[in-house]
Amino acid sequence: MADTKTISALVNGGEASAGPPLGPALGPIGVNILQVVNTINEKTKDFPGMKVPVKIEVDTSTKKFNVEVGIPPTAALVLKESGASKGSGTAGTDHSGNIPMETAIKIAKMKIESSYASNLLGAVKEVIGTCLSIGMRVEDKPAKELYAELASGKYDELLK
Repeated sequence: MADTKTISALVNGGEASAGPPLGPALGPIGVNILQVVNTINEKTKDFPGMKVPVKIEVDTSTKKFNVEVGIPPTAALVLKESGASKGSGTAGTDHSGNIPMETAIKIAKMKIESSYASNLLGAVKEVIGTCLSIGMRVEDKPAKELYAELASGKYDELLK
């Protein structure tokens, strides 16, 4: 059985470099760091300016590697979609932006595999909760109102 080492890191999408955290972790293994960094940047280029979780598995005998890219945190996806640079800092009082329900559903679909939700409706509620915690509105409404509308079936057409 081949010996494999796994390294997990959070990198800026499309901007990984041979410096920390990757270089020091990969150097002692003897793998070509530049190849790994280029692979990571290629796989994360769709998430510019966002922190993206990556997992690098290296076969220590052959120096072959495999890069798995995770999905950025929900808050980062919401901010990217809304165009806001950061959350409001005073969630509940101030709002840093607004996203349409379609965007909340799009993010929920991206996150569904890593979500604890059993269905898309649950995942959408998780996204709305994240929006609430960073001071972002959905459909320009407070979260409680959105949860009631979701329960009443207002967005069922979009959730198909």
